[in-house]
Amino acid sequence: MRQANFLLGIMAASIIALVPSGLRADERREEPFRVQVNVSLFFPGPTGDSDEAVKLRERARRTIYEMAAGECTLTDQVLTKNCRLESVGVNVNANRQSNGQTEGYMATGNFALRATLK
Repeated sequence: MRQANFLLGIMAASIIALVPSGLRADERREEPFRVQVNVSLFFPGPTGDSDEAVKLRERARRTIYEMAAGECTLTDQVLTKNCRLESVGVNVNANRQSNGQTEGYMATGNFALRATLK
């Protein structure tokens, strides 16, 4: 099924601590920090202005939004508490068939979370 193919993506997360260095370890745990997540997914299918292409672009954006919505749950299970989503950015670009490449859309998303360590 085509839906299984679109999950060919790379996910990278980085944590940027926003903690003053003069604090004790237990004080640092309560200081909020930022988690940034970047994802790239390929959605094979038609590009252009057809109804199918419009639906594929919408599916790509929806997938990124759903990932962003669930990221705090995942982060809270593993690393943080009191997580909240701060921002979401989505970009969907057509990858038109050329040189043997599969036609479809490359969707990239980036989201920022604010949380404290467990």
